[in-house]
Amino acid sequence: MARRVLLTGGNGFIGSHILAQLLDHGFSVCCAVRTQEKGDKILRDFAAQQSQIAITIVPDIVAPEAYYAAVQGTPPFDTVYHTASPFTYQNVGSNLQFLEPATKGTLNLLKAVKDKAPSVRRVIWTGSCASVVDYDNLVSDPPKLYTEGDWNPVTWEEAVHGDPSKAYRASKLFAEREAWTFIKEEKPRYDLVTLCPPATFGPLRHSITSIGDLNESNARLWKLCFNSTKDAPMPYIPVHTYVDVRDLANAQFKAMIVPEAGNQRFVVSARQFSFQAICDILRSRFPELSERTPLGKPGTSSLPPGAYSVDNSKVKELLGVDFRSLEETIWDVARCMIDIERNEKRAHN
Repeated sequence: MARRVLLTGGNGFIGSHILAQLLDHGFSVCCAVRTQEKGDKILRDFAAQQSQIAITIVPDIVAPEAYYAAVQGTPPFDTVYHTASPFTYQNVGSNLQFLEPATKGTLNLLKAVKDKAPSVRRVIWTGSCASVVDYDNLVSDPPKLYTEGDWNPVTWEEAVHGDPSKAYRASKLFAEREAWTFIKEEKPRYDLVTLCPPATFGPLRHSITSIGDLNESNARLWKLCFNSTKDAPMPYIPVHTYVDVRDLANAQFKAMIVPEAGNQRFVVSARQFSFQAICDILRSRFPELSERTPLGKPGTSSLPPGAYSVDNSKVKELLGVDFRSLEETIWDVARCMIDIERNEKRAHN
């Protein structure tokens, strides 16, 4: 079993949960982050396990040879996790700001591991269901059930000239395709595992001081279900499935320790969800949200007829991953976000 791991993006929402899994299982982890400030924050967030953590700075993941120094660990690494690719629509001036970091950053890392880290046996890459689902065909009769064999058909031209959400989804698609092409053509000593989660909800493991610093999926949940009104229309987004971030982190850990996971693609999705179901859970459990959470039509589904879903049998069977209920995920994320809001208000008073 691997004992020393390199993790990119360990300061983020998903990365911090992967880091927690690794540390709790006794691993030594080197976190590659863009600034020393981000590294110091990881050390504060995981203060009790600081002795297991090292920090390395990679200021620009798209620069040539960006990861060459980072991958040369002492003692050497045998597993690399890549989660660093920013997902936020804030401060994006051009669609290329999604497309380039995702693809170049991924290839830079794979090349660095091949050239400079001969001890590495597996690279685990965090992608997205955005590389799986065709967002121009969200409903059908019968409903589409996506599997690991499906790929989003978006083109580079559509991505460059489309809206930012299309560019984000395409960035995940092209980065994953480039990764598999690299493995096929370069034939490195290591194998590759790609994990493709949908909307990722759940409590935070890293610290933030403002609701404005939430990851995109949780921020969307906050805006549509916590910071709305009772009479607002029931929200809809083109992502029909979700995963709890803790279950995703468990799948990430299993992807390292299960030998058969090598060179496999996994769609890590708990199940289909509707915002009506989320709002029903919130209104039943958190009376303080009664005027802030849309009422809709309790007990019904707000998804359109024929809404697609995702087959999660592969990740269950090959990696042995179980998934929490939607109720547990929403209860825990609600407590987390209400606490953040309360602390933020207190800080401003």
